[in-house]
Amino acid sequence: MSALVALTILEVLQASDRPFEVFEEEDTSITMPRRLGLSDVVERRIRTYQEETKKGNKISDEEFGDLVRLVVKRPDARAIFLECGARLAGKPTRRPGLVPRKLGLALAKRRIRKRLRTLFGRRVGGFADGGFVLEGRSLLFIQSDSGGDACSLVSGLCSATLSGSIQDPPTIAHIACEAREDAYCRWGPQ
Repeated sequence: MSALVALTILEVLQASDRPFEVFEEEDTSITMPRRLGLSDVVERRIRTYQEETKKGNKISDEEFGDLVRLVVKRPDARAIFLECGARLAGKPTRRPGLVPRKLGLALAKRRIRKRLRTLFGRRVGGFADGGFVLEGRSLLFIQSDSGGDACSLVSGLCSATLSGSIQDPPTIAHIACEAREDAYCRWGPQ
């Protein structure tokens, strides 16, 4: 799995813990250290993952699992994974609306398949026939997060890719999950 995934998780964690404002009476020596994303440990790991990403190195499934387990302890875990997915989608390759919707959708599916394989070093599900429905079984996300919040990473990646590929894209939701005892994970329009 690409070190970029780990780097993105920690960067989003850091950004979400950065305060928008500091209150006059707030003692930051007490409140700031309690924000995990602002800790020295996270800052050091970010620098390490930046170097690993520049070199094109990978992380182990266990290391990814450790990061997922760290994030799922937070009440904002789903939002963090959603933002990670959006960032990992990368920059859009063209402006939406320049190609017909059906072609744009086909190109988005192809880009998502390729991006997921590049990031995770393996196939992450497949698209069902017809509209936009991605399905997968026994995914690494479920092995690391029995609650299913980590699956939001795929939702974020799909939504961001679609918004850069077609006009009026649907929001992609995690509509079925192995963690909720469904037969497989499924992502599709809300």
